[in-house]
Amino acid sequence: MAEGAGFHSGDLSDDLTATEAGMWQAFRNGSVYDLRSGEAVVDDPHGGHPWGPERTVRARVVCWLLLDGPPALAGRVSSLKLCGLRITGALDLAGGAVLPYVELHGCRFDQEVLLPEAHFTTVRLVDCSVPRLEAARVRTEGDLHLPRCRFTGGIRLTDAHIGTDLLLNQAVVHRDRAGRSIAADGMTVGQDLQAELLESFGEFSLRSAKIGVSLSLRGARLANPRERFALNAPQLTVERTLYLTPAGVGGPLSEVTPARGTRIQPFECRGGVRLDDGRFGDAVDLERARFTLTDEQVLSLRRVQTPELRFLGERPPRGQVLLSGARIVTLVDRASSWPGPGSLHMGGFAYENLVPRGPFPLAERLNWVAAATAEYNPEPYERLAAVLREAGEDVDAREVLLAKQRRRRETLPLAAKLVGYVQDWTVAYGYRPGRAAVWMAVLWAAGSLAFARAGPPPADPGGHPEWNPALFALDLLLPVVDLGQAGEWQLSGGWQWLAAALVLLGWTLATTVAAGATRLLRRN
Repeated sequence: MAEGAGFHSGDLSDDLTATEAGMWQAFRNGSVYDLRSGEAVVDDPHGGHPWGPERTVRARVVCWLLLDGPPALAGRVSSLKLCGLRITGALDLAGGAVLPYVELHGCRFDQEVLLPEAHFTTVRLVDCSVPRLEAARVRTEGDLHLPRCRFTGGIRLTDAHIGTDLLLNQAVVHRDRAGRSIAADGMTVGQDLQAELLESFGEFSLRSAKIGVSLSLRGARLANPRERFALNAPQLTVERTLYLTPAGVGGPLSEVTPARGTRIQPFECRGGVRLDDGRFGDAVDLERARFTLTDEQVLSLRRVQTPELRFLGERPPRGQVLLSGARIVTLVDRASSWPGPGSLHMGGFAYENLVPRGPFPLAERLNWVAAATAEYNPEPYERLAAVLREAGEDVDAREVLLAKQRRRRETLPLAAKLVGYVQDWTVAYGYRPGRAAVWMAVLWAAGSLAFARAGPPPADPGGHPEWNPALFALDLLLPVVDLGQAGEWQLSGGWQWLAAALVLLGWTLATTVAAGATRLLRRN
């Protein structure tokens, strides 16, 4: 291909085919170069219908136009707008600075597209067939749009910088030789990353990526069942919300509620998800999300920080959910979303408000905490009690702390365990202090009736008070208050054992009530 004065003045090169010459003129005019036939089967870039020379251009001619193209016609802006073309050879723009606007619809690439370290204004590939997109460290001033494209060998956007939006809606991406479908570690997106109804077959990697507004995976299907992760995004930063939620199939892809009758496709993930150490400015939304995990795979949200976590997906039948160290302001959840015992880990999980979606009785909430603590750990119980107390649910908070004591009791030696059972039966570890008054009244009545039959001799014959069985029994039961009865009478035989039993029971009741009162004062 010759380069000379004729090229720079806008004259056609003698090396161009008729199809390339038409593309050349459309580029100078800024118009769309459309070679589609109008028949859907023939024009399908992903189908098997052959496209001959009449629809074929060489990749190096496309590169020539974009990197060193002819000047625009008077009053026009040069741009590359192609529809229904086949591009042969590798489109290699590595390291180049591309000023013209680029938009390709329904095109077919025979070989990979190479854009590493290239600089663009805006690039749009819509419904194109691409063997592979290699675009590490690419920079765009505006958008990078790849909706409905199919990539048989994956996408690489490592350390890319997208000025505004990155669109992958309805794209189909297969794994590369390393097992990744989309490798976008360290990528920065100025505004939204939309990958709604995306189909990813391999690992979608977003490690340390930064998204300026929201990341939407509504209705996406991620599949990497034989490897560790289908979505691998530790240290991901999203300034607003991460959506792993449903999308309407066939309707507009947006946050607007789909029209009535629209088929809804939930977010589905066959493989593990890692969002460890992520930062999300508004929320992480898992509404109706579906996770299919193996026993070794996890849904990991360890040390995540976000104002709101909407844990409203379907319960994973296998695998584990990890929330250790996560810090949430508001937890919106559903009882049916949480996994069972042994599959949930919440050590150090901090949240300030609970907003259950649907019925979530306290008994199920306690099962939720128990499921997260295979071995006794007081922290989840104390966290739940603090949140309930802040919400004004003092009775429920006491029930949670009572459940904590009962769980702790199972870890104690036999003697301490027996004492714990006594404290539980009597005053519920001080969390139900009304029981103490009932037991005290029962013991007082029983002691009064028993001592009414005793008639013991006085310890001091000259100065003892008048015998009063009720006051004597009450003096034994109250460990601190002295009513002047217990020391004035000398018991013998079985009555001594009865008196000793009342003293021990009185001390047990008093110390348990005192412990409960101390906990109450500390909380207040």
